[in-house]
Amino acid sequence: MTSEHLTQESASIDFSQNENQRMIADMIRKFGEEHIKPKLMEWDEAQIFPIEVFKKLGELGLMGVLVPTEYGGSGFTYTEYVTAIVELSKICGSIGLSMAAHNSLCTGHILLCANEEQKRKYLPKLATAEWIGAWGLTEVGTGSDSGNMSTTAVKDGDYYVLNGSKNFITHGKSCNVAVVIARTGEKGDSHGMTAFIIEKGTAGFSSGRKENKLGMRASETTELIFQNCRVHKSQVIGEVGDGFIQSMKVLDGGRISIASLSVGIAKGAFEAAVKYSKEREQFGKPIAEFQAIAFKLADMATQIEAAELLTYRAADLKNRHKKVSKESAFAKYYASEVAVKVSTEAVQIFGGYGYTKDFPVEKYYRDSKLCTIGEGTSEIQKLVISREILK
Repeated sequence: MTSEHLTQESASIDFSQNENQRMIADMIRKFGEEHIKPKLMEWDEAQIFPIEVFKKLGELGLMGVLVPTEYGGSGFTYTEYVTAIVELSKICGSIGLSMAAHNSLCTGHILLCANEEQKRKYLPKLATAEWIGAWGLTEVGTGSDSGNMSTTAVKDGDYYVLNGSKNFITHGKSCNVAVVIARTGEKGDSHGMTAFIIEKGTAGFSSGRKENKLGMRASETTELIFQNCRVHKSQVIGEVGDGFIQSMKVLDGGRISIASLSVGIAKGAFEAAVKYSKEREQFGKPIAEFQAIAFKLADMATQIEAAELLTYRAADLKNRHKKVSKESAFAKYYASEVAVKVSTEAVQIFGGYGYTKDFPVEKYYRDSKLCTIGEGTSEIQKLVISREILK
């Protein structure tokens, strides 16, 4: 790609917020003040997944942001979707993460790869949050190496019999339906895995233990367990053997959502640090007037700006149905690392108070780390990027 081509590609992006983005941002700010901020620390401490909040978000159209209106969704683009995740994550990373996982993974997989009958059956329920969705790819021992998964789906007449387990599954306990990828061929064969839509209540399908996490504690993370779970062939998404290929496409979009989550957390931490630095006085003046603090804030602001630009660039390419593997990896890798750096500096600016739960930045600090791990670690993003640039 030449510099001229890159300039032409970038020139199509309008960096000013459109009317929908402004409406969404304003709506989420008001919603957050009323429904999230009063209880977010209570949910965090007790690891409560506030399902009622997501039902309300469904009423606002935020659980089916990308789903076309014909299926009961909002019919927005990735541009509005990024804005929605950023604004939610500025308030609470857990809420931003769960909203993003529901939209990008379970709902996103069905939207991208399912047949018309499946879309009409499941998307209206998911887009309105009548049903909460989960997505199962990761297993114990095969986090980044998902091609070697052990969960199997063996054909038996008109059914597939699933055995095995998935872990680190968002909404694994509270979901009504899950998209699950299981092995129908040999280990390591990229065409040996198949995606299934499985409803909770299906015999042999249950949730396992809930993880006790450092951060994102109000976003539920559990195991999914399959014990001779019989799933009808009508629940296969796309072609048998295409599950892994589908998942990689789903993760391209999912990485944009994690980049957005990262930007939101970074912005939340940054805004808290700016406010505190103007109010906190030492040696007779606000600490913001000391160069050591002012330069920290300058670095934080610059990094957030760059992360946000990478994220909206990836969203713009996705809107235009361009290949986005490299750009979504750029955004996810950089923005997630920025979330950790910015929240770390925010704690430093708060000093001792930043280490206490009486102030907001310790939560941003804890929540940020997941962004460098979930939906592909930073190391996996570098692998994706390096492969793309070395082609």
